[in-house]
Amino acid sequence: MSKKLYVGNLAYETTDATLAELFGTIGEVTSASVITDRMSGRSKGFAFVEMAEDGAAERAISELDGRLLDSRPIKVAEARPREPRENRWGGGDRDRDRDRDRGDRGGRGRY
Repeated sequence: MSKKLYVGNLAYETTDATLAELFGTIGEVTSASVITDRMSGRSKGFAFVEMAEDGAAERAISELDGRLLDSRPIKVAEARPREPRENRWGGGDRDRDRDRDRGDRGGRGRY
């Protein structure tokens, strides 16, 4: 079974190929992707690497965490599931927010 790893503190120059090569020395790499900013296309400084076997993933964590890559000590850990995100465009439920701020339990409240 494959395991996904988080790789942090990457140099902006680090590429998918560089990561695949480094982690490939530990075991079979299923995928390696540096996360980039949508607007600028520049690296956000972290990536995800998927290893084909759990044992190889555990070895990668123990052997590569803190190792220098492109002159930076990288952080390697097991990736956590993505948490749900709030609406990025704002808005929300204004009536609910207003009522909560006033301590009302519903209804229009007093003016």
